[in-house]
Amino acid sequence: MPHIVVEYSGTLTDAFDRPGFGAALHPVVAKTVDTVVAGCKTRFRRIEEAHLADGADDLAMIHIEVSILSGRDAETKRELSAAVVEVARAHVSPVPGLTVQTTVDVRDLDRDCYEKHEAVHPA
Repeated sequence: MPHIVVEYSGTLTDAFDRPGFGAALHPVVAKTVDTVVAGCKTRFRRIEEAHLADGADDLAMIHIEVSILSGRDAETKRELSAAVVEVARAHVSPVPGLTVQTTVDVRDLDRDCYEKHEAVHPA
């Protein structure tokens, strides 16, 4: 925890620095929600097909869902959303003729039901 899922338009594949985004994002998330970087997990899903707005091909999207353990107040979640957008914007190069919409949704994981197991296997 936190779990982060990033969906992005296929047209952004070359413009979106995903490794850089993940590396920059995890410390921001950890600091904002008072957790550790080692617990952050980000998955990327390229979207090959989507219908955005009126269907014109000059639009692209990045949608980031951040799931955190329940108990954080609304202000912390707003702060996290804004910070995630800024990190994303810093890791997407402009694509001429393309408008990119970046959105963030911060969700709660039910603290009473969330379970984690970590197996460490020595070398």
